[in-house]
Amino acid sequence: MTRTSLSEIDLEYARAVADRANQYMVLHGVAPTPDNFAVWFSYSRGDLPELKRKIDALIEGKKQFDSATSRELYAMHLAQGSAAAVVAELPEQFKSVMTEAGRYVTDAIADNRDHMQVMGDVADQANSGSDPKHLVKCLMGELSKASTRALQLQSKLSETSRELDAIRESLNSAEKQANTDTLTGLPNRRAFDEFLRTAQISAMNDRLPLGLMMIDIDHFKQFNDSFGHGVGDQVLRLIAGQLRDRLRGNDLPARYGGEELIAVLPGATLAVCQNVAERIRKSIADCQIVRRSTGETLPSVTVSIGIAEFRFGESAAEFVERCDSALYLAKRVGRNRVVTEARLEGRSVA
Repeated sequence: MTRTSLSEIDLEYARAVADRANQYMVLHGVAPTPDNFAVWFSYSRGDLPELKRKIDALIEGKKQFDSATSRELYAMHLAQGSAAAVVAELPEQFKSVMTEAGRYVTDAIADNRDHMQVMGDVADQANSGSDPKHLVKCLMGELSKASTRALQLQSKLSETSRELDAIRESLNSAEKQANTDTLTGLPNRRAFDEFLRTAQISAMNDRLPLGLMMIDIDHFKQFNDSFGHGVGDQVLRLIAGQLRDRLRGNDLPARYGGEELIAVLPGATLAVCQNVAERIRKSIADCQIVRRSTGETLPSVTVSIGIAEFRFGESAAEFVERCDSALYLAKRVGRNRVVTEARLEGRSVA
C-alpha cells in the first residue's frame, strides 16, 4: 500500500489548481506573466470571492482579458496582499513591543522602590550615629546603581521608541501601497473614493465649489493593438504625469480604471475646471511620444475630458455619473475636447 504524505497531497492539489489556471489563461487569451498567473491561480482556487465574481462577470460579458484588464485585476485583488500582510502582523508586533516596554517600566519601579528603601535605611543609621564613612560608601554605591539602572532604562526605552517608529513606517508604507496604482503611480480607485467623500463633506460644510474631471484616452485600444501594450503603458504613465504636473497640491488625480483617469479639484468652479482641463488636453496633444526600443516617433495621443461641479446633497455616484456623461458627449462629438455638464443641459459656463 502506497502512503501519501500531507505535503504530497498539498503538492498534488497545487498542481491541479495550477493546471486549471493555465487552461483558463489559454482559453481566454491571457498573457502568461507571473502576475496574470497569480490572478488565475487565485481564481481557480476560489480563495478570493470578489476576484472570482469579477472574472465570472467579465467572462459572461465576453470581455477581453487584455493587459489593462489583467493589471487592474491584479492591482485590485492581489497587489494589496503584501500590504494587508504587513497590517495583519502589526498587532502582534505592537503587543510585543508594549509588553516589553511595560516590563522595563515595572522593573524600573521595583528598582526605584529598592533604592528608596536603602536610602531610608541609610538615613535611619545616620540618625542612630553609625560610622559616616560606611554611610557615605553605602550612598555612593546606591547612587551608582541608580545611575546604571537609569541608563539601562533610557537605552531600553530608546530601543522601544525605535521599534514603534518602525511600526509607524510600516503602517504608512502599507497604507500608501494599498492606495496607489502600480502602473501610473497615481492614487487608485480606493484612494479616489475616500478623497471624494471627504471633499464632498468639506464643500458642503464650507459652502465652497468642488470640481471633477474625467479623462479618457482617445482610441486607446486601437493604439494598443497597433503598437503593443508596453507602449500603451508608457502612454498611460505619460498622461498621468501630465495630469499630476498641472494640478494643485490640494487636488487629487487618480486612475479610475483602464485608460480612464479622474481628478477632484476642491474649491474649483466649473469654469476653473474647464480652463485647467483645456491646458491638460492641449499639453497631452502636443506631447511627442518616442518608442523606447526603436526611437520611433509615434502618432500623437489625444484625450477627451468631461467636467462636472458638485451639487450640494447629491451622492458621489450621481456626481461621477454626471461627469461621465459629459465625457461621453466629448467622445461622441469628435474627441480631443473638453465638455462640461453645462453643455448637457444647453447652458453656458458661468
